[in-house]
Amino acid sequence: METLREQMLFLLDQNLYDSADLLGCFLMSSMNSCTDLSPAARAENLILYGDALYGKREYKRALSVYKQALQQCRVGPKQSSSSGSRNTLQIGSRSSSSPTNTPLINEHDVKFKIALCHLAVNDARSALSEMEGIPAKARTLRITLTQARLYRITGYERAAIAFYKECLRQCPYALEAIIALAEMGVTQKEMQPQGQSKNTRLTSDHLDQVRWLQRYAEAHCAVACHDYKGGLEQLSQLGQRFPNNLHLTLETAKVEVALGKTGDAMHNFEKARQIDQFNITAMDEYSLLLRSKSGHLEMNRLVNDLLDIDVGRPEVWVASAVYWDMREDKERAAAYVDKSIRVEERHGLAYIVKGNIALSMNRPEAALSAFRKAQALKPDLRSYQGLVQALLKIPKHKEALFAARDAMKAMSHSAKALTLVGDVYAHIPDGREKARKFYESALRLEPGYLGAVLALADLHVLEGRNNEAIALLQKYLKNWTDDALHIKLAQILAATGKVGESLKHFQIALSMNPQNELAKKGLDRLEKQMKGVDPDALEEEENEVEDVDGDQQEEEFL
Repeated sequence: METLREQMLFLLDQNLYDSADLLGCFLMSSMNSCTDLSPAARAENLILYGDALYGKREYKRALSVYKQALQQCRVGPKQSSSSGSRNTLQIGSRSSSSPTNTPLINEHDVKFKIALCHLAVNDARSALSEMEGIPAKARTLRITLTQARLYRITGYERAAIAFYKECLRQCPYALEAIIALAEMGVTQKEMQPQGQSKNTRLTSDHLDQVRWLQRYAEAHCAVACHDYKGGLEQLSQLGQRFPNNLHLTLETAKVEVALGKTGDAMHNFEKARQIDQFNITAMDEYSLLLRSKSGHLEMNRLVNDLLDIDVGRPEVWVASAVYWDMREDKERAAAYVDKSIRVEERHGLAYIVKGNIALSMNRPEAALSAFRKAQALKPDLRSYQGLVQALLKIPKHKEALFAARDAMKAMSHSAKALTLVGDVYAHIPDGREKARKFYESALRLEPGYLGAVLALADLHVLEGRNNEAIALLQKYLKNWTDDALHIKLAQILAATGKVGESLKHFQIALSMNPQNELAKKGLDRLEKQMKGVDPDALEEEENEVEDVDGDQQEEEFL
Protein backbone atom coordinates (compact mmCIF):
# COMPACT_ATOMS: atom_id res chain seq x y z
CA MET A 1 0.00 0.00 0.00
CA GLU A 2 2.89 2.34 0.71
CA THR A 3 4.07 2.03 -2.89
CA LEU A 4 0.56 2.77 -4.17
CA ARG A 5 0.36 5.87 -1.99
CA GLU A 6 3.73 7.16 -3.14
CA GLN A 7 2.80 6.63 -6.79
CA MET A 8 -0.54 8.38 -6.26
CA LEU A 9 1.33 11.39 -4.89
CA PHE A 10 3.64 11.37 -7.90
CA LEU A 11 0.79 11.14 -10.43
CA LEU A 12 -1.16 13.92 -8.75
CA ASP A 13 1.88 16.17 -8.63
CA GLN A 14 2.22 15.57 -12.38
CA ASN A 15 -1.52 16.39 -12.88
CA LEU A 16 -2.09 12.92 -14.36
CA TYR A 17 -5.59 12.64 -12.96
CA ASP A 18 -6.86 9.79 -15.15
CA SER A 19 -3.96 7.58 -14.13
CA ALA A 20 -4.34 8.67 -10.52
CA ASP A 21 -8.03 7.74 -10.62
CA LEU A 22 -7.25 4.26 -11.95
CA LEU A 23 -4.48 3.73 -9.42
CA GLY A 24 -6.75 5.09 -6.70
CA CYS A 25 -9.15 2.18 -7.29
CA PHE A 26 -6.33 -0.19 -6.34
CA LEU A 27 -5.39 1.97 -3.35
CA MET A 28 -9.01 1.94 -2.10
CA SER A 29 -9.19 -1.84 -2.58
CA SER A 30 -5.98 -2.37 -0.59
CA MET A 31 -7.13 0.00 2.13
CA ASN A 32 -10.51 -1.70 2.56
CA SER A 33 -8.88 -5.10 2.91
CA CYS A 34 -6.45 -3.86 5.57
CA THR A 35 -7.88 -4.20 9.09
CA ASP A 36 -5.08 -2.57 11.12
CA LEU A 37 -4.88 0.72 9.19
CA SER A 38 -5.27 3.83 11.36
CA PRO A 39 -8.11 6.33 10.69
CA ALA A 40 -5.56 9.01 9.82
CA ALA A 41 -3.91 6.80 7.22
CA ARG A 42 -7.34 5.97 5.75
CA ALA A 43 -8.12 9.69 5.62
CA GLU A 44 -4.89 10.38 3.74
CA ASN A 45 -5.65 7.69 1.16
CA LEU A 46 -9.18 8.99 0.69
CA ILE A 47 -7.89 12.55 0.23
CA LEU A 48 -5.50 11.38 -2.48
CA TYR A 49 -8.32 9.57 -4.28
CA GLY A 50 -10.61 12.59 -3.90
CA ASP A 51 -7.90 14.83 -5.40
CA ALA A 52 -7.76 12.57 -8.45
CA LEU A 53 -11.54 12.79 -8.91
CA TYR A 54 -11.54 16.56 -8.41
CA GLY A 55 -8.81 16.88 -11.01
CA LYS A 56 -11.05 14.94 -13.44
CA ARG A 57 -13.91 17.34 -12.61
CA GLU A 58 -15.99 14.53 -11.15
CA TYR A 59 -17.04 16.79 -8.33
CA LYS A 60 -19.87 14.76 -6.81
CA ARG A 61 -17.70 11.66 -6.57
CA ALA A 62 -14.89 13.73 -5.09
CA LEU A 63 -17.34 15.26 -2.60
CA SER A 64 -18.41 11.81 -1.38
CA VAL A 65 -14.79 10.69 -0.94
CA TYR A 66 -13.74 13.88 0.86
CA LYS A 67 -16.65 13.49 3.29
CA GLN A 68 -15.46 9.97 4.10
CA ALA A 69 -11.97 11.39 4.66
CA LEU A 70 -13.36 14.04 7.00
CA GLN A 71 -15.04 11.36 9.11
CA GLN A 72 -11.71 9.59 9.42
CA CYS A 73 -9.95 12.88 10.28
CA ARG A 74 -12.24 13.40 13.23
CA VAL A 75 -11.16 10.16 14.89
CA GLY A 76 -7.43 10.54 14.16
CA PRO A 77 -4.66 12.96 15.25
CA LYS A 78 -5.02 16.51 13.92
CA GLN A 79 -2.41 18.44 11.99
CA SER A 80 -1.55 22.01 12.87
CA SER A 81 -3.37 24.51 10.69
CA SER A 82 -0.06 26.13 9.84
CA SER A 83 1.19 23.02 8.02
CA GLY A 84 2.05 23.14 4.35
CA SER A 85 -0.08 21.88 1.51
CA ARG A 86 0.80 19.73 -1.45
CA ASN A 87 -0.57 22.16 -4.02
CA THR A 88 -3.52 24.37 -4.79
CA LEU A 89 -6.15 21.65 -5.00
CA GLN A 90 -4.47 18.62 -3.48
CA ILE A 91 -3.81 19.51 0.12
CA GLY A 92 -2.33 16.41 1.70
CA SER A 93 0.76 15.16 3.44
CA ARG A 94 3.74 14.53 1.19
CA SER A 95 5.46 12.43 3.78
CA SER A 96 5.76 8.72 3.18
CA SER A 97 3.98 6.83 5.90
CA SER A 98 3.44 3.17 6.46
CA PRO A 99 0.20 1.68 7.77
CA THR A 100 1.73 1.56 11.20
CA ASN A 101 2.86 5.19 11.10
CA THR A 102 0.20 7.83 11.73
CA PRO A 103 0.14 10.60 9.08
CA LEU A 104 -0.97 14.01 10.21
CA ILE A 105 -4.13 15.30 8.50
CA ASN A 106 -5.34 18.90 8.41
CA GLU A 107 -9.13 18.75 8.87
CA HIS A 108 -9.55 22.37 7.70
CA ASP A 109 -7.94 21.57 4.36
CA VAL A 110 -10.44 18.75 3.87
CA LYS A 111 -13.33 21.10 4.67
CA PHE A 112 -12.00 23.51 2.07
CA LYS A 113 -11.88 20.72 -0.51
CA ILE A 114 -15.48 19.80 0.30
CA ALA A 115 -16.49 23.44 -0.11
CA LEU A 116 -14.78 23.61 -3.50
CA CYS A 117 -16.75 20.56 -4.64
CA HIS A 118 -20.03 22.12 -3.51
CA LEU A 119 -19.09 25.33 -5.33
CA ALA A 120 -18.24 23.41 -8.49
CA VAL A 121 -21.76 21.93 -8.59
CA ASN A 122 -23.33 25.36 -7.89
CA ASP A 123 -24.32 24.60 -4.29
CA ALA A 124 -23.00 27.82 -2.78
CA ARG A 125 -24.88 27.56 0.51
CA SER A 126 -23.47 24.11 1.33
CA ALA A 127 -20.03 25.37 0.36
CA LEU A 128 -20.41 28.34 2.69
CA SER A 129 -21.56 26.08 5.52
CA GLU A 130 -18.31 24.11 5.23
CA MET A 131 -16.17 27.25 4.98
CA GLU A 132 -17.68 28.75 8.11
CA GLY A 133 -16.35 25.77 10.03
CA ILE A 134 -12.77 26.85 9.30
CA PRO A 135 -11.41 29.10 12.11
CA ALA A 136 -9.83 32.47 11.27
CA LYS A 137 -6.29 31.36 12.21
CA ALA A 138 -6.51 28.51 9.67
CA ARG A 139 -7.60 30.67 6.72
CA THR A 140 -5.13 31.14 3.90
CA LEU A 141 -5.55 33.94 1.37
CA ARG A 142 -7.23 31.51 -1.02
CA ILE A 143 -9.67 30.34 1.64
CA THR A 144 -10.48 33.95 2.59
CA LEU A 145 -11.05 34.93 -1.04
CA THR A 146 -13.27 31.90 -1.66
CA GLN A 147 -15.32 32.63 1.45
CA ALA A 148 -15.74 36.27 0.35
CA ARG A 149 -17.05 35.07 -3.03
CA LEU A 150 -19.48 32.68 -1.33
CA TYR A 151 -20.83 35.39 0.96
CA ARG A 152 -21.40 37.59 -2.07
CA ILE A 153 -23.08 34.83 -4.09
CA THR A 154 -25.44 34.00 -1.22
CA GLY A 155 -26.34 37.65 -0.62
CA TYR A 156 -24.39 38.39 2.59
CA GLU A 157 -22.74 41.54 1.26
CA ARG A 158 -21.56 42.95 4.59
CA ALA A 159 -19.69 39.73 5.38
CA ALA A 160 -18.37 39.60 1.79
CA ILE A 161 -17.01 43.15 2.09
CA ALA A 162 -15.24 42.31 5.37
CA PHE A 163 -13.60 39.22 3.87
CA TYR A 164 -12.56 41.00 0.66
CA LYS A 165 -10.97 43.75 2.76
CA GLU A 166 -9.11 41.07 4.70
CA CYS A 167 -7.83 39.73 1.36
CA LEU A 168 -6.42 43.18 0.55
CA ARG A 169 -4.86 43.39 3.99
CA GLN A 170 -3.06 40.12 3.32
CA CYS A 171 -2.20 41.01 -0.29
CA PRO A 172 -2.92 44.48 -1.73
CA TYR A 173 -2.44 43.02 -5.23
CA ALA A 174 -5.53 40.81 -4.97
CA LEU A 175 -7.19 42.70 -7.82
CA GLU A 176 -10.21 40.40 -7.81
CA ALA A 177 -11.02 41.75 -4.35
CA ILE A 178 -10.71 45.36 -5.55
CA ILE A 179 -13.15 44.74 -8.41
CA ALA A 180 -15.65 42.97 -6.13
CA LEU A 181 -15.51 45.71 -3.48
CA ALA A 182 -16.03 48.40 -6.13
CA GLU A 183 -19.07 46.57 -7.49
CA MET A 184 -20.51 46.41 -3.97
CA GLY A 185 -20.22 50.18 -3.56
CA VAL A 186 -17.05 50.40 -1.45
CA THR A 187 -14.97 53.52 -2.18
CA GLN A 188 -11.27 53.46 -2.97
CA LYS A 189 -10.40 55.07 0.38
CA GLU A 190 -12.33 52.40 2.27
CA MET A 191 -10.42 49.69 0.45
CA GLN A 192 -6.96 50.97 1.48
CA PRO A 193 -5.29 48.76 -1.12
CA GLN A 194 -1.76 49.72 -0.13
CA GLY A 195 -1.84 47.54 3.01
CA GLN A 196 1.25 49.31 4.30
CA SER A 197 2.13 49.65 7.99
CA LYS A 198 3.21 53.03 9.38
CA ASN A 199 6.71 51.79 10.16
CA THR A 200 7.45 50.68 6.61
CA ARG A 201 9.80 52.93 4.68
CA LEU A 202 8.10 54.30 1.54
CA THR A 203 10.46 53.97 -1.42
CA SER A 204 9.77 55.65 -4.76
CA ASP A 205 8.99 52.25 -6.26
CA HIS A 206 6.47 51.52 -3.53
CA LEU A 207 4.83 54.92 -3.97
CA ASP A 208 4.45 54.19 -7.69
CA GLN A 209 2.79 50.86 -6.90
CA VAL A 210 0.43 52.52 -4.42
CA ARG A 211 -0.55 55.17 -6.98
CA TRP A 212 -1.47 52.75 -9.74
CA LEU A 213 -3.34 50.46 -7.34
CA GLN A 214 -5.33 53.46 -6.12
CA ARG A 215 -6.02 54.52 -9.69
CA TYR A 216 -7.09 50.97 -10.55
CA ALA A 217 -9.53 50.98 -7.61
CA GLU A 218 -10.81 54.45 -8.57
CA ALA A 219 -11.43 53.29 -12.14
CA HIS A 220 -13.56 50.34 -11.03
CA CYS A 221 -15.39 52.41 -8.42
CA ALA A 222 -16.27 54.96 -11.10
CA VAL A 223 -17.54 52.28 -13.50
CA ALA A 224 -19.55 50.61 -10.72
CA CYS A 225 -21.21 53.98 -10.01
CA HIS A 226 -21.94 54.37 -13.76
CA ASP A 227 -19.48 57.27 -13.98
CA TYR A 228 -18.13 55.91 -17.25
CA LYS A 229 -16.32 59.10 -18.22
CA GLY A 230 -14.40 59.12 -14.94
CA GLY A 231 -13.67 55.42 -15.27
CA LEU A 232 -12.41 55.86 -18.83
CA GLU A 233 -10.09 58.66 -17.74
CA GLN A 234 -8.52 56.50 -15.01
CA LEU A 235 -8.22 53.49 -17.32
CA SER A 236 -6.56 55.63 -20.00
CA GLN A 237 -3.94 56.82 -17.53
CA LEU A 238 -3.31 53.24 -16.41
CA GLY A 239 -3.01 52.25 -20.06
CA GLN A 240 -0.21 54.79 -20.50
CA ARG A 241 1.56 53.32 -17.44
CA PHE A 242 1.04 49.73 -18.66
CA PRO A 243 0.88 49.75 -22.48
CA ASN A 244 -0.56 46.74 -24.34
CA ASN A 245 -2.13 45.45 -21.14
CA LEU A 246 -4.82 42.91 -22.13
CA HIS A 247 -6.98 43.43 -19.04
CA LEU A 248 -6.93 47.23 -19.23
CA THR A 249 -7.62 47.15 -22.98
CA LEU A 250 -10.71 44.98 -22.46
CA GLU A 251 -11.97 47.08 -19.54
CA THR A 252 -11.49 50.24 -21.61
CA ALA A 253 -13.41 48.72 -24.53
CA LYS A 254 -16.35 47.78 -22.28
CA VAL A 255 -16.52 51.30 -20.83
CA GLU A 256 -16.40 52.78 -24.33
CA VAL A 257 -19.36 50.59 -25.31
CA ALA A 258 -21.29 51.96 -22.32
CA LEU A 259 -20.43 55.50 -23.43
CA GLY A 260 -21.56 54.81 -26.99
CA LYS A 261 -18.03 55.20 -28.39
CA THR A 262 -18.45 52.17 -30.60
CA GLY A 263 -15.60 53.04 -32.95
CA ASP A 264 -13.09 53.34 -30.11
CA ALA A 265 -14.47 50.19 -28.48
CA MET A 266 -14.12 48.25 -31.74
CA HIS A 267 -10.51 49.40 -32.03
CA ASN A 268 -9.71 48.25 -28.47
CA PHE A 269 -11.38 44.87 -28.87
CA GLU A 270 -9.39 44.30 -32.05
CA LYS A 271 -6.26 45.42 -30.21
CA ALA A 272 -7.01 42.92 -27.43
CA ARG A 273 -7.25 40.17 -30.05
CA GLN A 274 -3.84 41.20 -31.37
CA ILE A 275 -2.32 41.20 -27.88
CA ASP A 276 -3.60 37.68 -27.20
CA GLN A 277 -5.40 35.80 -29.96
CA PHE A 278 -6.37 33.00 -27.55
CA ASN A 279 -8.10 35.23 -25.01
CA ILE A 280 -11.78 34.50 -24.39
CA THR A 281 -12.58 37.02 -21.64
CA ALA A 282 -15.09 39.70 -22.81
CA MET A 283 -15.25 38.26 -26.33
CA ASP A 284 -19.01 37.90 -25.92
CA GLU A 285 -19.11 41.67 -25.39
CA TYR A 286 -17.14 42.02 -28.62
CA SER A 287 -19.65 39.78 -30.41
CA LEU A 288 -22.50 42.12 -29.41
CA LEU A 289 -20.57 45.07 -30.79
CA LEU A 290 -19.90 43.22 -34.06
CA ARG A 291 -23.57 42.38 -34.31
CA SER A 292 -24.52 46.05 -33.96
CA LYS A 293 -22.19 46.75 -36.87
CA SER A 294 -23.64 43.81 -38.85
CA GLY A 295 -20.19 42.28 -39.14
CA HIS A 296 -21.23 38.85 -40.43
CA LEU A 297 -17.79 37.75 -41.60
CA GLU A 298 -16.04 39.04 -38.49
CA MET A 299 -18.64 37.36 -36.28
CA ASN A 300 -18.23 34.05 -38.09
CA ARG A 301 -14.45 34.24 -37.69
CA LEU A 302 -14.68 35.20 -34.01
CA VAL A 303 -17.09 32.39 -33.07
CA ASN A 304 -15.05 29.76 -34.91
CA ASP A 305 -11.89 30.96 -33.18
CA LEU A 306 -13.55 30.82 -29.75
CA LEU A 307 -14.92 27.32 -30.36
CA ASP A 308 -11.40 26.17 -31.25
CA ILE A 309 -9.94 27.64 -28.04
CA ASP A 310 -12.19 26.41 -25.20
CA VAL A 311 -15.82 25.24 -25.32
CA GLY A 312 -15.90 25.19 -21.52
CA ARG A 313 -16.25 28.96 -21.22
CA PRO A 314 -19.67 30.70 -21.16
CA GLU A 315 -18.43 33.54 -23.39
CA VAL A 316 -18.01 31.07 -26.27
CA TRP A 317 -21.68 30.04 -26.21
CA VAL A 318 -22.95 33.59 -25.68
CA ALA A 319 -21.02 34.69 -28.78
CA SER A 320 -22.46 31.68 -30.66
CA ALA A 321 -25.97 32.69 -29.58
CA VAL A 322 -25.39 36.26 -30.77
CA TYR A 323 -24.15 34.95 -34.12
CA TRP A 324 -27.22 32.75 -34.74
CA ASP A 325 -29.53 35.49 -33.52
CA MET A 326 -27.97 37.75 -36.14
CA ARG A 327 -28.65 35.00 -38.70
CA GLU A 328 -32.34 35.05 -37.58
CA ASP A 329 -32.13 31.45 -36.28
CA LYS A 330 -33.80 32.27 -32.95
CA GLU A 331 -34.27 28.72 -31.74
CA ARG A 332 -30.62 27.85 -32.18
CA ALA A 333 -29.60 31.14 -30.59
CA ALA A 334 -31.81 30.38 -27.57
CA ALA A 335 -30.33 26.89 -27.27
CA TYR A 336 -26.77 28.25 -27.28
CA VAL A 337 -27.45 30.92 -24.67
CA ASP A 338 -29.02 28.27 -22.42
CA LYS A 339 -25.87 26.22 -22.88
CA SER A 340 -23.75 29.18 -21.72
CA ILE A 341 -25.86 29.40 -18.55
CA ARG A 342 -25.37 25.69 -17.89
CA VAL A 343 -21.63 26.24 -18.16
CA GLU A 344 -21.70 29.23 -15.76
CA GLU A 345 -24.99 30.22 -14.16
CA ARG A 346 -23.60 33.53 -12.84
CA HIS A 347 -22.51 34.94 -16.20
CA GLY A 348 -24.63 38.11 -16.34
CA LEU A 349 -24.30 38.87 -20.05
CA ALA A 350 -25.81 35.48 -20.90
CA TYR A 351 -29.09 36.54 -19.26
CA ILE A 352 -29.11 39.86 -21.12
CA VAL A 353 -28.67 38.05 -24.45
CA LYS A 354 -31.27 35.46 -23.39
CA GLY A 355 -33.72 38.25 -22.58
CA ASN A 356 -33.18 40.04 -25.89
CA ILE A 357 -33.67 36.79 -27.83
CA ALA A 358 -36.89 36.11 -25.90
CA LEU A 359 -38.13 39.63 -26.73
CA SER A 360 -37.43 39.08 -30.43
CA MET A 361 -39.45 35.84 -30.21
CA ASN A 362 -42.34 37.74 -28.58
CA ARG A 363 -41.89 36.01 -25.23
CA PRO A 364 -41.93 38.98 -22.85
CA GLU A 365 -42.50 36.93 -19.67
CA ALA A 366 -39.42 34.78 -20.36
CA ALA A 367 -37.48 37.94 -21.23
CA LEU A 368 -38.55 39.57 -17.96
CA SER A 369 -37.27 36.60 -15.95
CA ALA A 370 -33.90 36.70 -17.74
CA PHE A 371 -33.43 40.44 -17.31
CA ARG A 372 -34.29 40.22 -13.61
CA LYS A 373 -31.62 37.56 -13.17
CA ALA A 374 -29.10 39.78 -14.99
CA GLN A 375 -30.11 42.69 -12.79
CA ALA A 376 -29.58 40.62 -9.63
CA LEU A 377 -26.10 39.59 -10.76
CA LYS A 378 -24.85 42.97 -11.94
CA PRO A 379 -27.16 45.94 -12.62
CA ASP A 380 -26.29 47.91 -15.73
CA LEU A 381 -28.12 49.94 -18.33
CA ARG A 382 -28.72 46.97 -20.63
CA SER A 383 -30.54 45.01 -17.94
CA TYR A 384 -32.63 48.10 -17.10
CA GLN A 385 -33.44 48.58 -20.79
CA GLY A 386 -34.43 44.94 -21.11
CA LEU A 387 -36.67 45.11 -18.05
CA VAL A 388 -38.45 48.17 -19.41
CA GLN A 389 -38.94 46.69 -22.89
CA ALA A 390 -40.28 43.42 -21.47
CA LEU A 391 -42.68 45.18 -19.11
CA LEU A 392 -43.95 47.43 -21.90
CA LYS A 393 -44.67 44.39 -24.08
CA ILE A 394 -46.64 42.54 -21.38
CA PRO A 395 -47.85 45.40 -20.86
CA LYS A 396 -47.16 46.66 -17.34
CA HIS A 397 -46.60 50.39 -17.81
CA LYS A 398 -46.47 51.22 -14.11
CA GLU A 399 -43.78 48.64 -13.36
CA ALA A 400 -41.88 49.73 -16.47
CA LEU A 401 -41.91 53.31 -15.20
CA PHE A 402 -40.57 52.19 -11.80
CA ALA A 403 -37.74 50.27 -13.51
CA ALA A 404 -36.86 53.25 -15.72
CA ARG A 405 -36.84 55.58 -12.72
CA ASP A 406 -34.55 53.17 -10.86
CA ALA A 407 -32.17 53.38 -13.81
CA MET A 408 -32.33 57.18 -13.69
CA LYS A 409 -31.54 57.16 -9.95
CA ALA A 410 -28.63 54.77 -10.41
CA MET A 411 -27.27 56.74 -13.39
CA SER A 412 -28.29 60.31 -12.62
CA HIS A 413 -25.93 61.77 -15.24
CA SER A 414 -26.80 59.33 -18.01
CA ALA A 415 -28.61 60.47 -21.13
CA LYS A 416 -29.50 56.84 -21.82
CA ALA A 417 -31.31 56.53 -18.49
CA LEU A 418 -33.30 59.70 -19.18
CA THR A 419 -34.20 58.36 -22.62
CA LEU A 420 -35.39 55.13 -21.01
CA VAL A 421 -37.89 57.06 -18.85
CA GLY A 422 -39.01 58.91 -21.99
CA ASP A 423 -39.57 55.57 -23.75
CA VAL A 424 -42.04 54.51 -21.06
CA TYR A 425 -43.98 57.78 -21.22
CA ALA A 426 -44.06 57.49 -25.02
CA HIS A 427 -46.11 54.30 -24.61
CA ILE A 428 -48.64 56.05 -22.39
CA PRO A 429 -51.18 58.10 -24.42
CA ASP A 430 -51.26 61.03 -22.00
CA GLY A 431 -47.54 60.81 -21.30
CA ARG A 432 -46.14 61.84 -24.68
CA GLU A 433 -45.45 65.42 -23.61
CA LYS A 434 -43.39 64.11 -20.68
CA ALA A 435 -41.61 61.76 -23.06
CA ARG A 436 -40.61 64.68 -25.27
CA LYS A 437 -39.24 66.60 -22.26
CA PHE A 438 -37.15 63.61 -21.15
CA TYR A 439 -35.74 63.14 -24.66
CA GLU A 440 -34.87 66.82 -24.88
CA SER A 441 -33.28 66.71 -21.41
CA ALA A 442 -31.20 63.74 -22.52
CA LEU A 443 -29.98 65.69 -25.56
CA ARG A 444 -29.09 68.71 -23.43
CA LEU A 445 -27.11 66.44 -21.13
CA GLU A 446 -25.41 64.61 -24.00
CA PRO A 447 -25.94 66.26 -27.40
CA GLY A 448 -24.25 63.38 -29.20
CA TYR A 449 -26.52 60.63 -27.87
CA LEU A 450 -28.24 59.48 -31.03
CA GLY A 451 -30.58 57.11 -29.17
CA ALA A 452 -32.48 60.13 -27.84
CA VAL A 453 -32.51 61.69 -31.32
CA LEU A 454 -34.06 58.59 -32.88
CA ALA A 455 -36.57 58.24 -30.04
CA LEU A 456 -37.62 61.88 -30.37
CA ALA A 457 -38.00 61.47 -34.13
CA ASP A 458 -40.24 58.44 -33.57
CA LEU A 459 -42.33 60.46 -31.13
CA HIS A 460 -42.78 63.23 -33.69
CA VAL A 461 -43.94 60.66 -36.26
CA LEU A 462 -46.28 59.05 -33.73
CA GLU A 463 -47.96 62.42 -33.21
CA GLY A 464 -48.13 63.18 -36.95
CA ARG A 465 -45.28 65.73 -37.00
CA ASN A 466 -43.28 64.19 -39.83
CA ASN A 467 -41.74 67.48 -40.93
CA GLU A 468 -40.39 68.11 -37.41
CA ALA A 469 -38.92 64.61 -37.35
CA ILE A 470 -37.23 65.19 -40.72
CA ALA A 471 -35.84 68.56 -39.62
CA LEU A 472 -34.48 67.04 -36.39
CA LEU A 473 -32.67 64.23 -38.20
CA GLN A 474 -31.26 66.55 -40.88
CA LYS A 475 -29.95 68.84 -38.15
CA TYR A 476 -28.02 66.02 -36.48
CA LEU A 477 -26.72 64.65 -39.77
CA LYS A 478 -24.78 67.90 -40.21
CA ASN A 479 -22.52 66.98 -37.29
CA TRP A 480 -22.91 63.21 -36.82
CA THR A 481 -22.47 60.70 -39.61
CA ASP A 482 -24.29 57.53 -38.56
CA ASP A 483 -26.06 54.93 -40.67
CA ALA A 484 -28.93 54.67 -38.15
CA LEU A 485 -29.73 58.36 -38.63
CA HIS A 486 -29.79 57.96 -42.42
CA ILE A 487 -32.07 54.90 -42.19
CA LYS A 488 -34.53 56.61 -39.86
CA LEU A 489 -34.63 59.67 -42.12
CA ALA A 490 -35.08 57.48 -45.20
CA GLN A 491 -38.00 55.62 -43.58
CA ILE A 492 -39.80 58.85 -42.67
CA LEU A 493 -39.16 60.38 -46.09
CA ALA A 494 -40.56 57.24 -47.76
CA ALA A 495 -43.68 57.42 -45.57
CA THR A 496 -44.24 61.04 -46.63
CA GLY A 497 -43.89 60.20 -50.33
CA LYS A 498 -40.43 61.74 -50.84
CA VAL A 499 -39.13 58.66 -52.61
CA GLY A 500 -36.09 60.20 -54.30
CA GLU A 501 -34.68 61.67 -51.08
CA SER A 502 -35.47 58.45 -49.21
CA LEU A 503 -33.59 56.39 -51.80
CA LYS A 504 -30.53 58.64 -51.42
CA HIS A 505 -30.37 58.16 -47.63
CA PHE A 506 -30.83 54.39 -47.84
CA GLN A 507 -27.92 54.26 -50.30
CA ILE A 508 -25.75 56.42 -48.02
CA ALA A 509 -26.52 54.12 -45.07
CA LEU A 510 -25.51 51.08 -47.14
CA SER A 511 -22.31 52.74 -48.29
CA MET A 512 -21.43 53.37 -44.62
CA ASN A 513 -22.38 49.84 -43.55
CA PRO A 514 -22.86 47.37 -46.44
CA GLN A 515 -24.12 44.68 -44.02
CA ASN A 516 -26.96 46.77 -42.54
CA GLU A 517 -30.08 44.60 -42.89
CA LEU A 518 -32.51 47.46 -42.18
CA ALA A 519 -31.01 49.49 -45.01
CA LYS A 520 -31.16 46.50 -47.38
CA LYS A 521 -34.82 45.78 -46.58
CA GLY A 522 -35.77 49.45 -46.76
CA LEU A 523 -34.08 49.89 -50.12
CA ASP A 524 -35.73 46.74 -51.45
CA ARG A 525 -39.20 47.96 -50.41
CA LEU A 526 -38.54 51.38 -51.91
CA GLU A 527 -37.45 49.93 -55.23
CA LYS A 528 -40.64 47.84 -55.40
CA GLN A 529 -42.72 50.94 -54.67
CA MET A 530 -40.94 52.86 -57.44
CA LYS A 531 -41.88 50.04 -59.84
CA GLY A 532 -45.51 50.41 -58.80
CA VAL A 533 -45.55 47.14 -56.87
CA ASP A 534 -47.08 46.92 -53.39
CA PRO A 535 -44.31 45.39 -51.21
CA ASP A 536 -46.75 44.54 -48.41
CA ALA A 537 -48.96 42.58 -50.81
CA LEU A 538 -45.94 40.64 -52.03
CA GLU A 539 -44.97 39.81 -48.48
CA GLU A 540 -48.50 38.51 -47.75
CA GLU A 541 -48.37 36.34 -50.90
CA GLU A 542 -44.97 34.96 -49.86
CA ASN A 543 -46.36 34.11 -46.42
CA GLU A 544 -49.36 32.37 -48.02
CA VAL A 545 -47.01 30.30 -50.20
CA GLU A 546 -45.01 29.33 -47.14
CA ASP A 547 -48.23 28.28 -45.34
CA VAL A 548 -49.32 26.15 -48.33
CA ASP A 549 -45.91 24.49 -48.49
CA GLY A 550 -46.11 23.78 -44.78
CA ASP A 551 -49.61 22.25 -45.15
CA GLN A 552 -48.40 20.04 -48.03
CA GLN A 553 -45.40 18.85 -45.98
CA GLU A 554 -47.70 18.07 -43.03
CA GLU A 555 -50.04 16.05 -45.28
CA GLU A 556 -47.09 14.12 -46.72
CA PHE A 557 -45.80 13.42 -43.21
CA LEU A 558 -49.21 12.18 -42.03
